[in-house]
Amino acid sequence: MVKPLTTLPEDAPRVAWREGVETRLHARNAQALCVMEQWCAPGKGAPTHTHFEVEEVITVLDGAAEFWVDGVTERVGAGGSIVLPAHTRHGFRNAGAEELHTLAVFASAHPHVEFEHDPGVVYEIDSHLSQRHGGD
Repeated sequence: MVKPLTTLPEDAPRVAWREGVETRLHARNAQALCVMEQWCAPGKGAPTHTHFEVEEVITVLDGAAEFWVDGVTERVGAGGSIVLPAHTRHGFRNAGAEELHTLAVFASAHPHVEFEHDPGVVYEIDSHLSQRHGGD
């Protein structure tokens, strides 16, 4: 019998990722998925980055976000989702006056990320959020 993997808030507290952004990882022991919940203050979000070969879906749970994907900008409000294709350069920011709450799902248990402002440095999203390792 397979035991389900349960994540409770007390098991995965919100962690400050960068100024104005807090993150909680869910499904930490999943084999093929990474699920990340985020809260962003107005104007804050994720700078331009790529996850290389990994697709990502972000759902806006509350608030409004402005996403950019390879030069195309989309505004997504509460209840909406955006699919970020593999190999794209993308990012987002809170486009509203209230806190932005999102849920992201990656098609990898430990997706890699490279930020535009830090080329050649690759991070792995894991239980400690971003852990530096050698670039590809």
